[in-house]
Amino acid sequence: MSYKNLLDPWIILPTILFALFVVPVIWIISSLFGEYSDNWTHIYNYTLSNYIYNTIFIIIGTSIGTLIIGVGSAWLVTTYNFTGKNILEWALLLPFAVPPYILAYTFTGLFDSYGTANNLVRDIFSLPHEFIFFPKLRNVYGAAIVFSFTLYPYVYLVSRMAFINQSRSILEVGRTLGFSKFQVFYKLGIPSIRPAIIAGLMLVLMETISDFGAVEHFSVNTFTTGIFSAWFGLYDFHTAKQLAALLLIVVITFLILEKYSRRKNRYSSGSNVFSPIGAEKLRGSKNFFASFFCMVPVFVGFVLPNIQLAYWALNYKLDFFNEKFITTAWNTFYLAIITAIICAILAIIINFSIRYKKNKILNILSSFLTVGYAVPGLILALGVSQLLVFMDNLLFREYLDFVLTGSLVGLVLAFIIKSFALANSTIESGFLRINNRLDDVARTLNTPGWKLLAKIHLPLLTTSFLTSMILVVSEVIKELPASLILRPFNYDTLAISTYIYAAEERMFDAAAPSIAIVGVGLLPIIILSRLIVKSRPGYRNNDNHYQSY
Repeated sequence: MSYKNLLDPWIILPTILFALFVVPVIWIISSLFGEYSDNWTHIYNYTLSNYIYNTIFIIIGTSIGTLIIGVGSAWLVTTYNFTGKNILEWALLLPFAVPPYILAYTFTGLFDSYGTANNLVRDIFSLPHEFIFFPKLRNVYGAAIVFSFTLYPYVYLVSRMAFINQSRSILEVGRTLGFSKFQVFYKLGIPSIRPAIIAGLMLVLMETISDFGAVEHFSVNTFTTGIFSAWFGLYDFHTAKQLAALLLIVVITFLILEKYSRRKNRYSSGSNVFSPIGAEKLRGSKNFFASFFCMVPVFVGFVLPNIQLAYWALNYKLDFFNEKFITTAWNTFYLAIITAIICAILAIIINFSIRYKKNKILNILSSFLTVGYAVPGLILALGVSQLLVFMDNLLFREYLDFVLTGSLVGLVLAFIIKSFALANSTIESGFLRINNRLDDVARTLNTPGWKLLAKIHLPLLTTSFLTSMILVVSEVIKELPASLILRPFNYDTLAISTYIYAAEERMFDAAAPSIAIVGVGLLPIIILSRLIVKSRPGYRNNDNHYQSY
């Protein structure tokens, strides 16, 4: 690459972003090669094994739960017609709107020893006050259950699309071999979409590993709670970084294994002619089972927590429009919208740079910019904190009259690194729909890059731009660990307010911000539900005829 190209703004910006995105992560990993304090020795000898055990247990439990719910429901709504299918196939996405920590808070209010559910059972059957019907959930088992019912949509979504794209030859093979419908499912259906299942499961694992609110509320010691305790309990930033580095290595290992398995597992339908799986009409007990199986995760993961939130809101006559709530909501939406706008603009510039310059190095750099989504928010917060301290010491305190540490800059930067992948995927899809001939004509006319972007591409990217903003806003509003660490003093968001109220066991006060978070989280689900309707076989030609197996 020539020096002239290095000074090209379409090259410079992706390079700067690459540095901002990658340097915090490198600093975290580099901490493993430094000195180890007495606090680290204590953690290593007494608590690290507990962090590892609990984290592994939750990962395994969540993986099993999300696979059963996600793959099973995807197979049912794709392969069969049953009562409520048209509603359930998009309703199964509703738990997306409920972050794990909110489900944990509501489950505590419902199933605690003297929670709503236990009180209701005692009242109905006139049982003594000491009687406890529902078991305690504030443990490692409860954490795995919470994650399973909030994160299964990742597996469901990718599995459903993979099943839709299956060739009918799979069912034909099953019939030839004399397989039962269940045998077709686990012997042919699951193996044929294994790469998609692994991809969805990786997203589940990333979310599980990075969670802080749910496991902290359930008093389960994991890597994230250990990192938080080391920093704010022991006031040992270096030890916190070292724990974060270990967790980051685990995340990177999972990502490498996912890419390797995706490369090894390639499947073909065995036919060049695509024929989607037909849907068989179920009756009797089979119809009931299919409806029940798909309704349970929707009820547990979305309906039940919202019933509890509504109960708190109505029973305690919560004021949603008091000064504190309005201020907190404004802080949250201000951060979310700023982050969403920046992410969308950056994604447009990056994707246009790749398209306009056709540079291989840009492609490589851009691929690293989406890795931030897989990095736990707590780790990002640690890396960004060190970056801000470095910049303050190097530049701002010396030459400028302000500091970045403790400002909103760090919080926005962490949100951008975390959420950029969401904006980028949508913007990238938008660019792919724009005909390359428009660019060729512009080159022929010697049209400058900025003019080409402003006059041609931006008007065609309006829908993608707005969609990317909705996705980022929803993600930022739910983010808790980074907000807790990087927020300025006395600067609360909806997620932080929910966390503080729950930590103080003021569950009814947590209802208002929780309802707001869930409400905003429904926006991307509306978009996804429309895509699901459009993805139904026969949608475009209004073909409602389904053949049965």
